[in-house]
Amino acid sequence: MTSIKEQAAISRLLSFLQEWDNAGKVARNHILNNFIQTNQGKTSPELEQEFSQGASLFLVRLITCLRITYMTGSCLEKLLKSIGIFLSAVGSNRYLIEFLEVGGVLTLLEILGLEKIKEEDKKESIKLLQLIANSGRKYKELICESYGVRSIAEFLAISKSEETQEEVQVLLDSLVHGNPKYQNQVYKGLIALLPCASPKAQQLSLQTLKTAQSIIGTTHPSIVDCVLKVLGTMHLEVQYEAIELIKDLVNYDDVRQSLLRGLVALLIPSVKEMSKLQPKILTVSPILQLTTHLPVFLQQAAAAKTIGVLARRDLSTAEEMLHMRVVHNLMAAMGNTDHSNSQRLASLTLEFFVQTFPVVEEHVRKSMGEELYQLFLIHREDLYMKIDSIQADILTANEVNVAKVLELDEVPNSSSSVVVDPGDLNQMTYITHFTEAKAQEDEEAESKE
Repeated sequence: MTSIKEQAAISRLLSFLQEWDNAGKVARNHILNNFIQTNQGKTSPELEQEFSQGASLFLVRLITCLRITYMTGSCLEKLLKSIGIFLSAVGSNRYLIEFLEVGGVLTLLEILGLEKIKEEDKKESIKLLQLIANSGRKYKELICESYGVRSIAEFLAISKSEETQEEVQVLLDSLVHGNPKYQNQVYKGLIALLPCASPKAQQLSLQTLKTAQSIIGTTHPSIVDCVLKVLGTMHLEVQYEAIELIKDLVNYDDVRQSLLRGLVALLIPSVKEMSKLQPKILTVSPILQLTTHLPVFLQQAAAAKTIGVLARRDLSTAEEMLHMRVVHNLMAAMGNTDHSNSQRLASLTLEFFVQTFPVVEEHVRKSMGEELYQLFLIHREDLYMKIDSIQADILTANEVNVAKVLELDEVPNSSSSVVVDPGDLNQMTYITHFTEAKAQEDEEAESKE
């Protein structure tokens, strides 16, 4: 037989549950507020004591209410916080299983994709998914098997709250750790996020990718193009994270060559990108022209900066890029009078190559001529402010080919023939296009006079 004290506790529990069952929206909101305030941080035994060993009876009601009302958003944030009190309690494994058995993970993931749901409610859903993921490997696998990576990544890309996005990053970071079965899925999901329109999402994805890369130990081929495109961002915090990731990626043989070649190629914008805008030159204002070209020029500047970072970290990387005609491309970037930051960063990086490799110093001096070369040595950081249009043309149309000299030097020790860099054709076409475009502008100016 139960004691009088136990009977009174059971009676209070039944009364509380009956009050919940009969309550309307306002009354339930009040009950949830009281529950959150009085039970935050309690352990599983403490919750059982609070509910006379019947805490699960209230949890079931919360879960049922969530599944019925989550599409309308009614009391959703408080419902999720209340369920979170159960799932975060020490010794809460039983509560977690009860939540998962009725499709709790799918409900949380569906909440992320509903347009009418408030950002705060979705943030609470992410926090519950964090609790589930942190409960062990099998729970991380359950989230991934429920197409969770896609839902979570898509939400990160469209979220308008930086605080919420940071919570999503914590969840993705959890899913990539201790989850060997699906860590590659998370890795690919992070790569897919890089082209998104949200700078914060790009920044957080790059940070998490850096962690994921070290865990997985192999690379996906698509990561090179995605990371290089991110260099076209106007947001320096995103550019910084991209460069940090690139510093790691060059240590992987399967992407090293394509990554370095890609960086060197960005120093000379694609002729296709430049020429498709050429017909608009006579009809569009100079400011709008520059805005249209800006991502290409931002990539150019960021590539010059990244090449400098990589070259200074490892001389073997610098030597490798010499074979890719990096000196020629850096000088061409220095002649881009439409973007001073490209000129400045290319000049600083070229200075390192000139000071480090005598063969580079010899060919750069010869190509520039003594006057421009001395100007470069003295004013390397603000050279773009000192040169005139003729000197800019000299830089743009330079024919420095250190790669060919190095290959010829290697011929006596090798039976292989000299290989022409596949980027040479594009570089020459760019120079021709640049010169013709400039001549066309001069002719138009003269005709107006």
